[in-house]
Amino acid sequence: MSEFQYIHTKVEEKVALIELNRPNVLNALNRSMVTEILTAMETLDRSDEVSVIVLTGRGRAFAAGADIDEMANDTSISLELLNQFAEWDRMSLIKKPIIGAVHGFALGGGFELALCCDVLFASETAEFGFPEVNLGVMPGAGGTQRLTKLIGKTRALEWLWTGERMSAKKAYEYGIVNRVVAPELLLEETIKFAKKLVQQPPLSLRLIKEAVHKAVDYPLYEGMQFERKNFYLLFSSEDQKEGMKAFIEKRKPNFQGK
Repeated sequence: MSEFQYIHTKVEEKVALIELNRPNVLNALNRSMVTEILTAMETLDRSDEVSVIVLTGRGRAFAAGADIDEMANDTSISLELLNQFAEWDRMSLIKKPIIGAVHGFALGGGFELALCCDVLFASETAEFGFPEVNLGVMPGAGGTQRLTKLIGKTRALEWLWTGERMSAKKAYEYGIVNRVVAPELLLEETIKFAKKLVQQPPLSLRLIKEAVHKAVDYPLYEGMQFERKNFYLLFSSEDQKEGMKAFIEKRKPNFQGK
């Protein structure tokens, strides 16, 4: 993968690590950085050498928000023409599992980026929040939508209206975060979970993710029809044949992602 200015990437044992790399500004997200994150994700999504993507931040924070200096002089028309959130939309099209490891602050755009992950691990000291209201604006990269779908209308309004920060413990109670771990173990535990997924059949992971995302928006009946098609589709895979043969033969399966 080509070198990036604002992020760092590496791949080990089919786990790709994307690190936000603007630690001097707590990994504040400028537009070029978001482009790099998306470019890396799409490249890794197509790579046969990667099964799972882990997203984290270097330094003291995951990402402490968007780069305000970059936006301060924007107008409604300049933002409409720029259409910057189209890149955020493409993050939802990544097929492979994305696991977020959040420490320090995940605020504003940083919280929205965390919510783009499929599973979140958080440090005990992590803090989440949408402080946009204090700047006279509001989230624009999916914050009001994803938070509401996760925790419900009334809870979401409280946090969005006040702009207050949410502890990792509270985020776990709300179901935003999957696991809360000691700060020094955050990346280790996240990578350990990612390696567990690497052992699973890649096509199953892909189609399960797709079906679960549909469940968020589809009525139950339509969601079940979608699930059924993906269930049928997996019976065309070599991994399904291998998995069931291994089960019958009482041995460990060797999945190839085919």
